[in-house]
Amino acid sequence: MRNEQKWTRRLKALALTLGFSALFALPAFAETAEIHANATKDQVTVSGTVSGDSTSEDGKLYFFALDPYNDSIKEAKPVASAPYGANFSFTAPLQDGTPDTRLYDQFAIAVWKNGRYYDIGRRAYITNPEVVAKSDKPYEQPLTKKGLLVQLDMLSDAFELGVKHVNVNFNFAQITAGTGIDYTYEGKTYHFDKNQIAEYDKNISAFSGKSMMVTAIVLNGWNDKMPELIYPGVKKTDGALYYGFNAATKEGYETTRALMSFLAQRYNGENPSYGRVSNWIIGNEINNGRNWNYMGKMDIDKYVTEYVRAFRVAYTAIKAQQANARVFFSIDMNWNDPNADQKTMYSAKHILDKVNAEINRNGNIDWQLAYHPYPYPMTEPEFWDDHNTGAIVQNESTKIIDFENLNVLTDYLKASNFRNRAGEVRHIILSEQGFTAISPSRGNVEEQQAAAFAYAYYIADSNPYVDALILSRQVDAPLEVRSSCAFGLWACRMDVGDAIVATRRRKIWAVFRDIDKKAKTLEATEFAKPIVGIQKWSDVVPDFRWRSLEK
Repeated sequence: MRNEQKWTRRLKALALTLGFSALFALPAFAETAEIHANATKDQVTVSGTVSGDSTSEDGKLYFFALDPYNDSIKEAKPVASAPYGANFSFTAPLQDGTPDTRLYDQFAIAVWKNGRYYDIGRRAYITNPEVVAKSDKPYEQPLTKKGLLVQLDMLSDAFELGVKHVNVNFNFAQITAGTGIDYTYEGKTYHFDKNQIAEYDKNISAFSGKSMMVTAIVLNGWNDKMPELIYPGVKKTDGALYYGFNAATKEGYETTRALMSFLAQRYNGENPSYGRVSNWIIGNEINNGRNWNYMGKMDIDKYVTEYVRAFRVAYTAIKAQQANARVFFSIDMNWNDPNADQKTMYSAKHILDKVNAEINRNGNIDWQLAYHPYPYPMTEPEFWDDHNTGAIVQNESTKIIDFENLNVLTDYLKASNFRNRAGEVRHIILSEQGFTAISPSRGNVEEQQAAAFAYAYYIADSNPYVDALILSRQVDAPLEVRSSCAFGLWACRMDVGDAIVATRRRKIWAVFRDIDKKAKTLEATEFAKPIVGIQKWSDVVPDFRWRSLEK
């Protein structure tokens, strides 16, 4: 104890002699900068305000333009300088279309002190890349919200069903598996698989030609040929079906933006032989980093930082080609997930909160949300009694958000901090959900499956913040059926391995066909009322769209 007291007295004396400031290497700045970046076709303007007392030694502010993967100004050179003042504005050439483009850059404001530059504010990205877009075709919302995961060899059936929304998966690993198509972007030439792209051309043009809105889900499969697409240090891992996008290195950033630019340009709708993709989802269910967006073990803050870094690159590349395309990220129904380990699995709510905060911090862009409100559990179709599991409540503390409490999600996104630059609520598409026709305890529940779809569709159709419900799937997948997830409008053969071969239509088929038709919808869903336990749909569906037609 005496020795401890002696050393305490010595440390106090040292502090008084040197001053506490000398004990710390980091300078303490008295000012901060708010910074914003906007572009025209030719230039970028970075502006903002400085508050607090100046720590600038030379009376100047310095403007930096950094690549998205570069988080430090230490080795960078300023683009310009200006006299220190409360308000600042810097303008520089955009240089879009050149290897030195600033379209994707993060911009910083710094002061000179102690022989080096120091950031005095948050970084800012250009928030309006659409100003340089090659295509400004208007966004064309289909007349109804009815969508389906289509079996590609059953397009005629999809046309008969009157599908209005459809998903297409773009896998980076497949697109880059071969050659045959050369694409030059910002001074570099990239090579894409001609045969794979031809398949996309055929299918997307077929969908677009029937006035279906195409939503592309962009996925990053393991890629031995192009390791730069995988986040640094990540190894091929069992259970990881897809991997996180890499914009954290020069090579990863450049290749990712080129891929996204190529896809957005090709499927901008200008060439009917290629078709049009209107919605782009970057990754799948990103709160499940273990299976769908693997980046190794990361705390949620690091994980979100790296996802948003790549998301911005993809967003900018897409909007620079298609001014009116919509760009989404995807989460599943595990809203407050008690099983989230916060290393590879995260709660959907926490991901949503942190992605929104991270984007707002560096410049708000028009992200949208793709959500997957499967029933809980997925092996039973009746979602209206899911509260009996204890996982469903009617507020944001709920563990699960599915169709029983979908309003919790849309109410949550109405908060001011979640709105876009125009103050509008973000667009939501329900891009994946299904209702099983086989229960592990009851066997055949095809009537309940059809009733569940009818009820869910009415909920989505009557919610003004939901743009689409895309049902999974047209035909059962044997792999899913073995897990009591028989989601199809059609049953499938179970004696051909994992091949998807349709056998017969289920009751849900006709319900799906007629549910968005004014003259047929209530008749088509009449059977479902006693199953759900109601007299009228308007009794359980808020703002029911077809209320005036009910008897």
